[in-house]
Amino acid sequence: MEQSCHDIFDSIEEGVFTVDLNWRITSFNRAAEKITGVSGKEAMGQPCGQVFNTNICQSDCAIRKALETNQPVFNLPAYMTRSDSTRIPVALNATILRDHKGRMIGGVETFRDLSSLSKLRKSFYRHHVFENMVSKDQKMLEIFSTLKQIADSDCIVLIEGATGTGKELLAKAVHNNSPKKNGPFVPVNCGALPDTLIESELFGYKAGAFTDAKSDKPGRFERAQNGTIFLDEIGDISHALQVRLLRVLEDGSYEPLGAVQSARTNARVVVASHRSLDKLVEERKFREDLYFRVNVIKFSLPKLVNRKEDIPLLVDYFIDRFGQKTKKKIMGLTHEAMAALMLYDWPGNIRELEHAIEHAFLLCKEERIGLRHLPDKLLTEINAAFANNPRTLKDIEKNAILNALRRNNGKKLVTARELGINKNTLRRKIVGYGIEGSV
Repeated sequence: MEQSCHDIFDSIEEGVFTVDLNWRITSFNRAAEKITGVSGKEAMGQPCGQVFNTNICQSDCAIRKALETNQPVFNLPAYMTRSDSTRIPVALNATILRDHKGRMIGGVETFRDLSSLSKLRKSFYRHHVFENMVSKDQKMLEIFSTLKQIADSDCIVLIEGATGTGKELLAKAVHNNSPKKNGPFVPVNCGALPDTLIESELFGYKAGAFTDAKSDKPGRFERAQNGTIFLDEIGDISHALQVRLLRVLEDGSYEPLGAVQSARTNARVVVASHRSLDKLVEERKFREDLYFRVNVIKFSLPKLVNRKEDIPLLVDYFIDRFGQKTKKKIMGLTHEAMAALMLYDWPGNIRELEHAIEHAFLLCKEERIGLRHLPDKLLTEINAAFANNPRTLKDIEKNAILNALRRNNGKKLVTARELGINKNTLRRKIVGYGIEGSV
């Protein structure tokens, strides 16, 4: 019987070890040997912290937490350092070990290696990350696919989308996938320049063109030679400049201020606007002929509020990027913090989300970002939305789950992926919140 129990213990795929009340290891299964790189013979009788070395052993020990609270611990994230000094992600479970009379005699901890899950996640990123843009939204994936098809051509590209949706990132992607990728990428924010300056900025000027023009100055079109010029907020330029720009787009020629001869550019042109150019044409604020010239290939970037399934993916992406930059190890967000992000409407779109995660990343000193690490503005607006009906953090999470289920027509697997949680966790929360059948 004892041998049979030992065989079962060794056949479990998760690492398992037990400790006595002095924290010394009393059993150590085969999976634990494989994951830690320490043999059972070496582990037996040793303090568990010397064998099972994680970053939370001193501050948040799973077995200690189970012993102190008299409650089991589930799926506690941590990083373990193996005997060969390799650092791997693990998930821990712990509970109290009792004898046949129910007396506490120690603790048992199980753990699983998440390295393969981490590799799977990176593989997932490879299929959903394109030139620093991250999405699993169908419309965004179609944009990525179309961009790859047209990048080799020299056609003008029009990008429309609200502020913060990633118009410049998409323009850079066009450049980076074009034959002119080794040339310069020259951005111009047309909306930020007054009419008195934008013409000289775009086309340059010759010495003596005006009082302070003491020497020649190349314009952005000249600087973008053999590369790409990105004209952001093109809808804000004056009618007079629209006429000059139309000529450049038609035959590649322009005249610097004060010049007696035309200059030529071979720069690829990408334009963008946060407003719909066809509506500006209807309002007679944008020339129809220029609109037809720039509207060869048009990409319309959706707002983040319309692609909320991307929020968990974007959050992971930003956390990974900030982690590499700062060498700080944060494993993700608490469920409450993720629920708050899903509930917020993101008027600043992806740029605002990126800044919110950077803010939280700098403040967080734990393994996971919580509500208190998020920007006050975000939390204030969420609270204001429920001012007439005060809600707890559980209410916020319940509401986020309910809304996600409705968006996904009650499909639990799709909803779990959108919320960034396990399907079984979602089922437990649906039952716990009593929202089964509410969709």
